Amino acid sequence: MAITTERAVIARALFASLGVLCMALGIIGVFVPGLPTTEFVLAASYLFARSSPRLEHWLESKCWFGPSLRRFRETRGMPRRTKVVALTSMWIGLSVSIYVLASVGVGAQIAAAAFGLIGTGTILFLVRTTAARQSLILS
Repeated sequence: MAITTERAVIARALFASLGVLCMALGIIGVFVPGLPTTEFVLAASYLFARSSPRLEHWLESKCWFGPSLRRFRETRGMPRRTKVVALTSMWIGLSVSIYVLASVGVGAQIAAAAFGLIGTGTILFLVRTTAARQSLILS
């Protein structure tokens, strides 16, 4: 019994730590072209939900992230317009990054493009498209 409880505590601490890391990367992604924000914030939300109700509530109470996270949790998808904006802004940022990475080398440019393709595929094929006007049940 003690081993199971200890493992649960370690798992919660690991999930909370990874959630904080994802949140930090998501915030950095707001300012760094090519670094995704949405994926990191969704990952943080997932990790916080499994580790810390306090951190989950903190994230969902933020005006920038809360409404979108609640809508995503309820519908498991994104409205078409949101997908278009996310993909457009991601590829604008990636284009700038790929141009700047020319000084680093072709490998860095290919890696950036590959991450962009992975993100695009995720948004297009794994995140379902929802109706634009979904009722939002606020907690």
